[in-house]
Amino acid sequence: MNFKNFIEKGQVRKASKDIQLAKSLIDTADSDLIFFKKIEINKISARKVMTNYYDILRSILEATAALEGYKIYSHEAFTYFLIEKNETLISQKFDRFRKIRNGINYYGKNISPEETKENIVEIVKLINVLKKRYLIKNEL
Repeated sequence: MNFKNFIEKGQVRKASKDIQLAKSLIDTADSDLIFFKKIEINKISARKVMTNYYDILRSILEATAALEGYKIYSHEAFTYFLIEKNETLISQKFDRFRKIRNGINYYGKNISPEETKENIVEIVKLINVLKKRYLIKNEL
């Protein structure tokens, strides 16, 4: 499987570069980071906080894709988008978080507050790396 397969299957569409969409996604992600940083992570909140941090990371990837003229409709396709950009380690981490999110959303799995806190630290690092490599250089 590779990124081109997702394009062929219609799960990724080539489009015009969308700077406004990228800016909007970044602004929303930044606001969400501020909001969720204030939320206490406990046994009750851990699931929702984890899935929302994943969504923030995915928004940063969507912004990156929009700047390159892609509209991605599949969460899994983001993994291959990252591989295409030679971001293998980031793609592996993203895919792990995608699977955790899917387990929570589709299979009713729980996640401990401790695991959520550890994952958040890693997700925020990934967000910062992606923003620095792909978004800040584009002055977004």
